[in-house]
Amino acid sequence: MSETIENIAEEKKSLSFVEEQVVEDLAAGKNGKRLQTRFPPEPNGYLHIGHAKAIAIDFGLAQKYGGVCNLRLDDTNPQKEDIEYVNAIKRDIEWLGFKWGNIYYASDYFQKLWDLAVALIKQGKAYVDEQTAEEIAAQKGTPTTPGTESPYRNRPVEESLLLFEEMNSGNMEPGKMVLRAKIDMASDNMHFRDPIMYRVLNMPHWRTGNKWNAYPMYDYTHGQCDYWEGVTHSWCTLEFVSHRPLYDLFVDWAKQVDGDDKPLNDNRPRQTEFNKLNLTHILLSKRNLLILVKEGVVNGWDDPRMPTISGFRRRGYSPEGILSFIDKIGYTKFDALNQMSLFESAVRDDLNKRADRASAVLDPVKLVLTNVPEDAVEVYQAINNPELKDAEGNVIMEGNTHEIEFSRELWIERDDFMEDAPKKFFRLGPGKQVRLKNSYIIQCPENAADCCKKDADGNIIEVYAEVIPETKTGEANSGMKIKGKTIHWVSCNHCVEAEVRNYDRLWMVENPRDEVAAYSKEHGKDRIDVEDMRPFINPNSLEIKKAYVEKWLADRKPLDYIQFQRIGYFTPDYDSTPEKPIFNKTVGLKDSWKPKN
Repeated sequence: MSETIENIAEEKKSLSFVEEQVVEDLAAGKNGKRLQTRFPPEPNGYLHIGHAKAIAIDFGLAQKYGGVCNLRLDDTNPQKEDIEYVNAIKRDIEWLGFKWGNIYYASDYFQKLWDLAVALIKQGKAYVDEQTAEEIAAQKGTPTTPGTESPYRNRPVEESLLLFEEMNSGNMEPGKMVLRAKIDMASDNMHFRDPIMYRVLNMPHWRTGNKWNAYPMYDYTHGQCDYWEGVTHSWCTLEFVSHRPLYDLFVDWAKQVDGDDKPLNDNRPRQTEFNKLNLTHILLSKRNLLILVKEGVVNGWDDPRMPTISGFRRRGYSPEGILSFIDKIGYTKFDALNQMSLFESAVRDDLNKRADRASAVLDPVKLVLTNVPEDAVEVYQAINNPELKDAEGNVIMEGNTHEIEFSRELWIERDDFMEDAPKKFFRLGPGKQVRLKNSYIIQCPENAADCCKKDADGNIIEVYAEVIPETKTGEANSGMKIKGKTIHWVSCNHCVEAEVRNYDRLWMVENPRDEVAAYSKEHGKDRIDVEDMRPFINPNSLEIKKAYVEKWLADRKPLDYIQFQRIGYFTPDYDSTPEKPIFNKTVGLKDSWKPKN
């Protein structure tokens, strides 16, 4: 255990209520002083940022307190699940920096769950119902009115046993029968009103093949799997608060059937709920994300505009930045909508520490330094990462530099020059001076006509300036006072052309979940489809530009962190090659995002 219970207890005021519970349970000796958690995603899509919050607490607290966290794939619905999703889930967990103790699948327990269901039928706690889904829903009642018992609720045990076997035969039509728990149709808790335990799907499972045609429901499966695996703390989001009594009841029934005589209160899995991670300008839920993928709104689950962990990874977010953000917002008992800018700020702060600095010109115009010889080339050593320091706080130089070339013709950003520059424009213009990053101070001619060259359409194609001698960084006049800013550049003959993908927010509205749902309801739909989404999707969420970058960047690999000076943070895309470098914009140097009208 990395920290003692006593030491952590002293810092209790800073702990979340979930972590406080862990400290208290371990100090009280519950569960034999064991801590065992689990992360139980369904493999029906890629994990999104909301899952990262669950991963952080499930794995993080187990790691902090010397426990174990297992990965359990909730594969009870073969209609939607795929091995691709299983592999993606594993990859995302490992990328975030966590390791599971064991891998389990809900399908590992299909026989045990079936046997338990048979035992419950024999005890009169479950029955086969032949009503339609609509009839069952209608008989559930409302939160203020009791439900109505099914006409099949008291059918003979032997009959339910035979029909239950028939449900798994492969000969029964899906939807014709279900197995329901017999609890209390008048309960204040709607989940106690004879919930469905099994339904017929008649389709093979990717792990168990054709053995099963009837599959267990989540509420019936989850608690027993926790119990059989020895989970001590089962954490989930707030919508499962009302499910908790049913979770506990099914665990009780399983313990009774198993003949487990351990003290119930100290050895049951303990379910605790915390708030979801909700962000502005993001639409979560794997069902909605699948629609975006299938309809071609985005280019796959790992599209950098997607709120999936793989999408953020491809965009250049660091796992440390993601976990830092999750730690900042914490775990509470109430839902809140967090600003996307807060997430981006946490990522930006982390990338500042780990990103290499380089120059890239995204909207290029040629700068000709008229007093530099055509064949002149100067080579400078530039620091990769000024945040890489030794114990004394000095920037580490060895292995932390790269070469850049300076020559007569440079690429600069088009908006760093203005022909008719106002007084408070502190970049290039008639008579104005600027410093070239790591190089000289330069000055444009006083006469506007001598400052630039235009094409037939009036577009500026070249800018002219002169180097002021001895002003190179480190030379005699390098401290010369000027009003102009420092601008970045790349040498025209010593750079490479690259593709830059500027990503903006996919959604134009702050709360797309509510906006899309309201729009869908207004148009009389039961389920959201892509046409409900389109009015709120940003048509300019991806801008592809031709840029020029320092040549050493051509060999950088995907997931390398790079700061394009004065622009933002970028990472090479998976499609990037040395012959055709491609960079994805991660986040700007500061929060300058504004909604587009």
